[in-house]
Amino acid sequence: MKILFIVPYVPNRIRTRPFNLIKALKEQGHQVLVATLWTTPEELEELQCGLGVEPALAEPISVYRSLWNCLRTLPGKSPLQSSYSWQPKLAAKLGELIQTADVDAVHVEHLRGVRYALYLTRFLSITGRQLPVIWDSVDCISQLFARAGKESSSLASRMIARFELPRTRRYEGWALGRFNRVLVTSQVDRAHLLDLAFLQNGSANQARRKMEARIRVLPNGVDLDYFSPSEDQREPSTLVFTGKMSYHANVAAVTSFVKEVMPELWAARPGVCLWIVGKDPTPEVRELENWRPANGNGNAPGKPICVTGTVDDIRPFLRKAAIAIAPIQYGAGIQNKVLEAMACGTPVVTTPQAVAAITARPGQDLLVAESSRDLAAAIISLLDDPAKRVRLQQSGRCFVERNHNWRAVATLLTSIYGEANAELSVRSRS
Repeated sequence: MKILFIVPYVPNRIRTRPFNLIKALKEQGHQVLVATLWTTPEELEELQCGLGVEPALAEPISVYRSLWNCLRTLPGKSPLQSSYSWQPKLAAKLGELIQTADVDAVHVEHLRGVRYALYLTRFLSITGRQLPVIWDSVDCISQLFARAGKESSSLASRMIARFELPRTRRYEGWALGRFNRVLVTSQVDRAHLLDLAFLQNGSANQARRKMEARIRVLPNGVDLDYFSPSEDQREPSTLVFTGKMSYHANVAAVTSFVKEVMPELWAARPGVCLWIVGKDPTPEVRELENWRPANGNGNAPGKPICVTGTVDDIRPFLRKAAIAIAPIQYGAGIQNKVLEAMACGTPVVTTPQAVAAITARPGQDLLVAESSRDLAAAIISLLDDPAKRVRLQQSGRCFVERNHNWRAVATLLTSIYGEANAELSVRSRS
């Protein structure tokens, strides 16, 4: 198949879903025409080196352009996210490409890319061409904003989420009926989107069945060759948290963990250290390196909390830490940090929110706890029991091998493309 894959940011190992979908589709022999936006020349180089592909279309977009897009959207009813990555030059070139390239499907990622999907559906309607447009929503953003508006540690993030929430609910519910297929990473997000669709379009049985068939789950995978265990000696009392550290859900999770769980750990195990690994840490996250509880606990030797900032490769940190933590308080979709740690053979301690979309077995593949005290107890139990850590290392790796292989995900995706094409063919003949 030939697929036009539109992603409103350069796909890379941090933006793991488009990066690995494109890579897996190419490995299966499909031709993928990548259309994307970049903010720095380094991002373009990263695209070419990481995927080994010259993008079919790549247009620059500045922060000022994105802010202007948001300002223009403010007076209306659309969410700011839907306009943030709009670049008219890319849209015009996509229209030209559609006329000349004999593609079998159009794949557009995220709420930030939805305007390109809508633009192309209108363009195809005008030209009379039959071509499936698949919108990969990834997550239910409305649900993410609902939780962020209540639980983000940042007042600014809470205010933005509350402002965006009603706009996003209306827009997501409306947009779901505009495409041949809509993809999400989990059944949880699918259920939330279906609720939004029925609020917008009514709940008649026929409409419900049609929408249920249209919204499909396409889970995230793990690059099992890249994220793999090693023979490196692990640091016996070191925890690791990974993720983009400007993302509000990660900031809230790690800030709460340090201030509520680390004192419990330090009181029981003064030598426990935490690595916070990920790009663009906010000032709030940076300050955690110097944070100590008021009661004086935490006088650990050396540097008990280390904020690395951007690293070339997160695998050495995952492979050397004794335990990976994912104390997520809110979020949407599948938590890649959990899957990547398990793939590296690192025992994971997490929260129910982080594994709501993952079918791993608590107590067998990973440990799940909710309160600060229970998180500390779970971590201490692992630090005290090397055999238990080994069991979780092995079981966690087996779980991702069985359930989150990108090759299997790409096979499912191509079958969804085929279904959408077949459906259009039936319509055109009737």
